[in-house]
Amino acid sequence: MSEAPFQEWLSWLDNRQEEMLAATIALANINSGSLNHAGVKAVGDELCKLAAPLEGNVEQIPMPAHQVIDDTGQIKQYPLANAIRITKRPQAPMKVFLCGHMDTVFAVDHPFQQVKWLDNNTINGPGVADLKGGLVVMLNALACLERSPLAEKIGWEILFNPDEEIGSPGSSSLFAECAQRNHVGMIYEPCFPNGDFAGQRKGSGNFSVVVTGKAAHAGREHHLGRNAIRAMADFISALDDFNQQRDTITVNPGYIHGGGPVNVVPDNCVSQFNIRTTTAEDEAWCQQKLSELTASINQREGITLQLHGGFGRPPKCLTPANQRLFSLAKQCGQQIGLDLAWHPTGGCCDGNNLAAYGLPNIDTLGVQGGKIHSDQEYMLVSSLVERAKLSALLLFHLANDHPENWERGEHASG
Repeated sequence: MSEAPFQEWLSWLDNRQEEMLAATIALANINSGSLNHAGVKAVGDELCKLAAPLEGNVEQIPMPAHQVIDDTGQIKQYPLANAIRITKRPQAPMKVFLCGHMDTVFAVDHPFQQVKWLDNNTINGPGVADLKGGLVVMLNALACLERSPLAEKIGWEILFNPDEEIGSPGSSSLFAECAQRNHVGMIYEPCFPNGDFAGQRKGSGNFSVVVTGKAAHAGREHHLGRNAIRAMADFISALDDFNQQRDTITVNPGYIHGGGPVNVVPDNCVSQFNIRTTTAEDEAWCQQKLSELTASINQREGITLQLHGGFGRPPKCLTPANQRLFSLAKQCGQQIGLDLAWHPTGGCCDGNNLAAYGLPNIDTLGVQGGKIHSDQEYMLVSSLVERAKLSALLLFHLANDHPENWERGEHASG
């Protein structure tokens, strides 16, 4: 098929910017920090309204509660909002999975809550780039597809998940199912500020450590105490040394809390850390080293160290199928005047999980912006229509493709 009909169908998006912008601002002005159950649910409700014209089948998928180690070392349970799945034409020959998260890193009591204009093409607001602008891009690209005669050739499945910013602990199990049902994945994380894609990604693990010692009077009976802070300090020091022992990982001790009055030997200390990995072998190496370090601290009289958490996202490497998908996206970009490339990144997202289950995917199809995870987060308004056109073109080409051209079950986590 010639490219001329594609351009004709894409023209529907030319006048969509104001409506897309209004939807993005409305979504961003709803606080949806991951643990704000009501706020994430409200975003989901709005997305269902925005998606209604697509006439897909909507499912609400309950998520298990999220467990958090608090500052006393106790496990607290936080309810998560439902994930939302919307499907259409599941029997079509070509099947595409589209995903975007509803949550942000900004808690309900964070001061960063409202969208404002920085200039006539830039807005600043919580989640405008990561990822609420991307959600609007996704829905408008699908609306463009549905207006074309190619729609009947492609089946699609959307997943709006509520917990990506905390590692997708509840929704991660859904990705294995999605990978089995689909041929290609499209995820709407923000692209690089210049519009390029993320390619290879590091894997990630989040951990919490609880050290329990024995309280005692710091002056009269100091010798009877067992200092939890000192044990934790030794643990963190040895943990940080992992960075010098293996150059394909990064370990970041990011939080510590413990003690109280300085005339009491502290009997409790809590810490949290993150590990980034490059290869599957890195995870095994880290697990072994963590086991040895934990055992070493636990040999101390009166000291107990408990390690919680684990690796939730394996590294994302680029398989031949993923390379083909990037090449197709680059061609689509050229058709609308974009010169796009892809680059490795230390960040991770749900694209890691999809790749681990063998689904080739592009996970930065969202808007242009930057400074995400900070109160300086911004989005370029002009990228809404531009990125919607890019995704719509990708869908048009996939609709004309043959499913057997996409290798299923080819893992990308090695």
